[in-house]
Parts: sequence; C-alpha cells; structure tokens
Amino acid sequence: MLEDVERWLSTRSWAARDRPLKKLIAAKRSSNATVSVVLPALNEEETVGEIVAVIRRDLMLKAPLVDEIVVIDSGSTDRTSEVAAAAGARVVHRDDILPRIPAVPGKGEVLWRSLLVTSGDIVCFVDADLKEFSSEFVSGIVGPLLTDPGVDLVKAMYDRPLGTELNSLASGRTAGQGGRVTELMARPLLNMHWPQLAGFVQPLGGEYAARRSLLEQLPFPVGYGVELGMLIDALHLVGLDALAQVDVGVRKHRHQDGQALGRMAAAIYRTAQLRLARGHLIRPSLTQFERGEDGFEPRTYSVDTEERPPMAEIAEYAGRKVA
Repeated sequence: MLEDVERWLSTRSWAARDRPLKKLIAAKRSSNATVSVVLPALNEEETVGEIVAVIRRDLMLKAPLVDEIVVIDSGSTDRTSEVAAAAGARVVHRDDILPRIPAVPGKGEVLWRSLLVTSGDIVCFVDADLKEFSSEFVSGIVGPLLTDPGVDLVKAMYDRPLGTELNSLASGRTAGQGGRVTELMARPLLNMHWPQLAGFVQPLGGEYAARRSLLEQLPFPVGYGVELGMLIDALHLVGLDALAQVDVGVRKHRHQDGQALGRMAAAIYRTAQLRLARGHLIRPSLTQFERGEDGFEPRTYSVDTEERPPMAEIAEYAGRKVA
C-alpha cells in the first residue's frame, strides 16, 4: 500500500462514536451549516418508511442535526411515495425535476437531480433499501463535514453480510462477504489505476455525504457508476486529504442476483474507462445468458454511457442560487 494511503487511513478513517451527537449539534450551530438527507427510491415501500422515521426521530426531533429529508421517487409502481410521505419525508418525483432535460433510468440521474430540490450546505445520500437502519449512518458521515473544514466528502464503511449462512461461526466464514462487485470489479480497478483510493473500505457504498460546493462541480454518471465516478473525480478535484470514511457498523439490505451484478459491474467498468482515457468504446453493451426452452438464450443490455454535467453548469441551478 502506498505510504500516503497508510497515512490517510490513520488520519481520515474514523468511527461514528468518535463524534458524539452533542458535539455535532454544537459544530452545526457554530458554522450555520444546513444538512439535507436524500434517499433515491424505486419500489422500496418495505424499507423507506422506517429509514425516514428513524432519521426524523433521532436527528430532527430529538436532536436538530438534519434540516430536510427528501425522497426522490424514480418511478415506483408500489406505495413508496405514500409510505415515505407518511413517515415525514418530502417526496419529489424524478421527472418533475428539470423537465426540459428528459430523465433517463439510473441511480446517478436521481442523485444529480436531487441537487436542484434540496438546499443543504451538506448533502447526505442514503440508499432506501436498508434494513435495521441506524441514524448513525447519517450522523456518522455528516460528522466530519461539520467538525473539519478540510473534509469535503465522507463515505460510510461497514460490514456487509451476504447472508446469515455466511456469518455463522460454524461456517468458518467471516462477516462482510457482501459487496461482490466491489471486490471483483471496483477494488481491483482502484488499486491498479487510482491507488490513492485503495484505502476506501466501501468505495461503491450508497451512503456518503459531501459539501454542496463539491457536488455541484462534479459530473454524475447516470447509472451504477455514480459512486465510483464521484470518488475518482473528487480525488482529482480536491485531493485525497479532503476525502474520508467513517465506520457505521453493519449494513443490511436486499441483494441482487448475479446477472444484475454483472450489469452493475459493466457500468462501473465503463465509468472507470471514461476516466482513464476519454476515448470511445467499441461496444458499450453487455450480453448475458438465460436458459430458455431451446437452451441458453442471449440477452444484451446497453451499458450506461451518459453522464450529466456538473450542476453548476445548469442555468436553472445558477438562477436558483442568484434568487
């Protein structure tokens, strides 16, 4: 491991308990910073309500750390919007944000548009499919941004169990066997091409917080590559010492099947390739196979290739700041 990464691990890796909530509230008051929490959601009625309720109870009613909770619904066909609103979130539909630019499917698209409908100086992103959610996922990663002016982006790190059978002592396996795309795709890419980022435990994790002043300068890959792209671009824009990570314990969520993970890995590879050399791909698509009546049948999926520009370049965003 590079010497500067070892130094970074000792100076920019913390645990949520390192910053008690009282300390964060005091820092927030002294800085007058505001905090927005954004949950991108697509058919998450089973989990989104509990996440919103916990954040609202612990970090708005009991302690005034969070100023707004916004759920961006990207086209749910279940009761995601109703459940989120009933729990206390402001719900905004993706297609209602910046309608002059037609929306495309993808998580990064939702995160990018969220900057237009939130107002916090610090924006905290939380996936909407988490189970047994703790508010430390928010307070932990927001903490360094409130207490250290030299930090611009903070990623959550955690154990990510793949299933109970993998975590039992009898199995002989260790905890944290989830994050298969991280271990098979993202971590090798980062270690080989961006070794300064090799110290991040969960580079693809969906829980992270950043200063708006940084986010509005970053391009957003519209799909699954958004977390990797954001981390790489932030490194180049503000440097390693402005990035940090905080241990928030254990992350439990719904896992995807192998083919979905393959599509995710392809999008992440595409994002990395664009950043290695802004050349063209010969074939930005991925063919997978499913067994059908006549044997294995190919299914070809396009790989996310579009990116949204930095929000600071969008006229509506600049106009809102002037107003």
